[in-house]
Amino acid sequence: MSSNREQFGSRLGFILAAAGSAVGIGNLVGFPVNAAKNGGGAFLLIYAICVIVLCLPVMMAELSLGRHTRKDPMGAYKSIAGNSPWQIAGWLALITPFMIAVFYAVITVWLLGYLVNAAIGNLDQLASPDTFGTFINSNSIFVYFLAVAAIIFLILANGVKDGIEKAAKVLMPTLFLFLIGLVIFVLTLDNAWSGVGYYMIPDFSKINGAVISGALSQAFFSLSLGMGILITYGSYMDKKEDLPGATKMVALCDTGVAFAAGLMILPAVFSFNPDIKPEELSDSSVSLIFSFLPKIFLALQGTLGYAGASVVATLFFALVFFAAITSLVSIIEVPTASLIDAKGYSRKKALLVLGIGMGILAIASALSFGKIGFLTELTHYAGAKRSLFDLIIDTFYDTILPLNGLLICLFVSYRWRKTQLNAEIESGNENYKGTFLERYVNFSVGTFIPVILFLIFINTVAIKYFGSSLISL
Repeated sequence: MSSNREQFGSRLGFILAAAGSAVGIGNLVGFPVNAAKNGGGAFLLIYAICVIVLCLPVMMAELSLGRHTRKDPMGAYKSIAGNSPWQIAGWLALITPFMIAVFYAVITVWLLGYLVNAAIGNLDQLASPDTFGTFINSNSIFVYFLAVAAIIFLILANGVKDGIEKAAKVLMPTLFLFLIGLVIFVLTLDNAWSGVGYYMIPDFSKINGAVISGALSQAFFSLSLGMGILITYGSYMDKKEDLPGATKMVALCDTGVAFAAGLMILPAVFSFNPDIKPEELSDSSVSLIFSFLPKIFLALQGTLGYAGASVVATLFFALVFFAAITSLVSIIEVPTASLIDAKGYSRKKALLVLGIGMGILAIASALSFGKIGFLTELTHYAGAKRSLFDLIIDTFYDTILPLNGLLICLFVSYRWRKTQLNAEIESGNENYKGTFLERYVNFSVGTFIPVILFLIFINTVAIKYFGSSLISL
């Protein structure tokens, strides 16, 4: 283990940084829509059960492995399993966040562009149906690319304590304040409580296997599981830190933000579209953020005036942009830590190397929306043409993440061994030994959680690449 390993300076710093990695675009937009479409309060209940029963044990396993080895994901696997086939799991845990950062950077660039335009008073232009398609293919996105890259570099170049932790302590509280303020405002609008009703009132008749699977996937992805982030952040944790307690706080923050976002998005939608049905909402977070919601904000000018509506839109895009930045910082830190550990690079050199590779792929992805034909129609599967952007999301975000989660469970239970897992957790919480939580984590991580993740993985492959589900839900 590295004796001079960087560490978080405080428990709060770790919780905010880890929560920042978890709180992202999916929480703020995708989660509310999924809840509204799939039983409202019933979906919320199932989501909470998935977080507690399935996700918390995996979170504890990832954090424990990172803290024990004091390594990035690839180094963690190698330090315990040596030059064995488990190195493949290490490579997957490294490549996955690298590729996820590529497409996430593109969306973050779009968010910055919309934030700037809302702030300078171009809300009417943003609400135009043709704006999004024109904007993503404009040359202005390259300016926003440079701005996002500079922000990420400034945060990560300052290290864990002075970079990631300090940024989290500023961005996350600001995000929380913006979210609470917008929720309070939206709930004062006419017909807003109709949206609250769709969101909160349970409709158990809509619950089926597909909804349960969707809730699990939402929870798994939302908490950054399988991305290597928690292994990396675990390597920066103090040995005396109460790992179960910190894990619960991260999950609580993430779930709280997702829940509060529902109290912002759905009431706003129903306020200006009283007759809308949840089924009419797009499943795409991108479509909702960039095409649908600007129209909602523009409609506010009837009560707030154009300037007031622009302020609300600016706050919303700032909220989502901050969430994207905190997530992107955490995602990029994984391969950064790997280059520092494996190659002995300085932090700045590692970021420059990664920046070149990610930058080229991110720009190529941004050009795959019609700007360059080859990249727009890069491949074909499941009966449709797919762009480079589509391929990256389908492969690394939707498909590989559950596989990574499956591998970490198997590795911790059958290669690292449960006794080592227990010992690591007990080092910061002496009361953990012999508890129900200890017995449950040992049992679940080694039995039914891997089975569930395996089923999600093979079913996702079947749906994404062959257009049909193997599992009848």
